[in-house]
Amino acid sequence: MVRKLNRSDGRASGKSNRPRQPACADSGSDDGAEASASERNPGLPFDADWFSDVRVNRSASERRAATLPGRRGVKKADQAAWLIKAMQCIDLTTLSGDDTPGRVRRLCAKARAPLGRALAQELGLSPTRYPCAAVCVYHAMVGVAVEALDGTTIPVAAVSTGFPSGLSDAQTKVREIEASVKAGAREIDIVISRHLVLTGRWQALYDEVRRYREAVGAAHLKAILATGELATLTNVARASRVCMMAGADFIKTSTGKESVNATLTVALVMLRAIRDYEKHTGFRVGFKPAGGLSTARDALNHLFLVKEELGDDWLGPKRFRFGASSLLGDIERQLEHYVRNAYAAAHRHAMA
Repeated sequence: MVRKLNRSDGRASGKSNRPRQPACADSGSDDGAEASASERNPGLPFDADWFSDVRVNRSASERRAATLPGRRGVKKADQAAWLIKAMQCIDLTTLSGDDTPGRVRRLCAKARAPLGRALAQELGLSPTRYPCAAVCVYHAMVGVAVEALDGTTIPVAAVSTGFPSGLSDAQTKVREIEASVKAGAREIDIVISRHLVLTGRWQALYDEVRRYREAVGAAHLKAILATGELATLTNVARASRVCMMAGADFIKTSTGKESVNATLTVALVMLRAIRDYEKHTGFRVGFKPAGGLSTARDALNHLFLVKEELGDDWLGPKRFRFGASSLLGDIERQLEHYVRNAYAAAHRHAMA
């Protein structure tokens, strides 16, 4: 049994340092992350009556989101367990113009074993037992990532449809999806045409996402709303419903390239849209906040909000993801503080 350091004098005590897993925790797997969700959202025929009367009270939503950090918190072993849960839900992402095959291979190696060997040993865990949920790259790097993740169940996700602006022509967008799937991507993160939301062309938005849903085939579809560019929370709520109606398996907040990305207020609106969709159809759509999530506290706040709004069935990579890379570095720092009672310098962690 791994021994735990006494906080007061640093001497070893006989207590286990293994984090207590929350009720929502997956058991983990030594041979890779949980595969892409087996469930597929079949979608619904377009029905404007289901979403056209939706209104969101911004001030009430902001108050609800603002109270969460002060009301919810976990400490010590419980916090460590929640952070390991967050780590399992990360889509490790690199979407830069200077991406190289070497950088992508390094990212894939980190996804396989997100905790350093020494830290995992101190936590009483196998380095590969709790891998990240996926690796997310541009189409040009899909083949590299697929090869690097060979032998695991970790899926490759490709951003598509003219990411991040979404302003390519329709045929180019569909061909891009098909090419990424052919190259081995098992998840496709598409961006919607924001102008369709801003001008209220809901049928056109539905038809667009439905075409993408058909193009992905057996892969899973995550619809990026780019919420920072949708002007109102009411637009966010309506766009969420239309994308789910069109067959999106996940709805995602942001590309990470907008001036405002994932926030708890937007997450609240989207989570309640997911809850309404389940009540309406019986199907459970996933949620992915992305962009601007860089601290362990950010991760915990989103997990707590998901638990409060949707329950434990969403607390795992099957229905919840973070789009991030630097987030993993801060999670590692917090876990090191838990076992060593001291923070490591950020540069010691590969994703920091």
